Amino acid sequence: MIAFEKLKFAQEKNNSKLCVGLDSTIEKLPKHIEKNVNGLFEFNKKIIDATIDLVCSYKINFAFYEQYGSDGIDLIKKTINYINHNHQDKIILNIADAKRGDIGNTSAAYSKAILIDMGFDSITVNPLMGSDCVLPFLEDKEKFVFLLALTSNKGSQDFQMLNLESGIPLYKKIIEISSKWADENQLGYVIGATHPEMLKGIREIIPNRLLLFPGIGTQGGNATELLKYNSHNPYLINVSRDIIYTSNEINFEEKVNLKAENYKNLFNSIDENL
Repeated sequence: MIAFEKLKFAQEKNNSKLCVGLDSTIEKLPKHIEKNVNGLFEFNKKIIDATIDLVCSYKINFAFYEQYGSDGIDLIKKTINYINHNHQDKIILNIADAKRGDIGNTSAAYSKAILIDMGFDSITVNPLMGSDCVLPFLEDKEKFVFLLALTSNKGSQDFQMLNLESGIPLYKKIIEISSKWADENQLGYVIGATHPEMLKGIREIIPNRLLLFPGIGTQGGNATELLKYNSHNPYLINVSRDIIYTSNEINFEEKVNLKAENYKNLFNSIDENL
């Protein structure tokens, strides 16, 4: 099953468009969990066990793990293996939020390391250096690539929203050009949920592309506004901190389960009422 089909299956089976971001750090572990990398793995396992029937995807932000050196890289592998092997009856898309992108041979090495060796289904890629930095990630037709186009952070206005001489903002030009590099089964985009009003224009360019929306929850994105402009086109919404750090208590996984279920139901309810 290719990555795009895997996601569609998970969304239908769990009736969910929710992606949980495993942005786990030692400093934010619940008070009863050991404050080291082993504790992080125990935390991740509990988050996964508490949400596996409520999500369509997990997203691992590499920076939160790479800060712990080789132990952090091992933790990424252990977490992915836990999803794939301890929940073999579940089919869930896993996303490497690595934001890679470099000259061709470097991107090819990144692709091999993350999509082949680590076994991720999908990866986020920074397209700023152009097609030769992206195409190596698209060589494996079973994998899926999310290109950064319009991100949720405040600094997105510094470059992504700049108008070119044609009057088109840079983020739209990135989408227009890159959408020719692969079809909907292989290539989608990261669009920040903090820019819902810009989504209408994006959907005019790529109505059928899968979009990954970060920025709901802690970053303040509004799900109702976002999905109104999305108009029932393919998407998944990532929520990280607002779910995984919802409680510091011994039974934190129960609160995590409830928060994830609330988000899942919220997105479905908004879609149903559009």
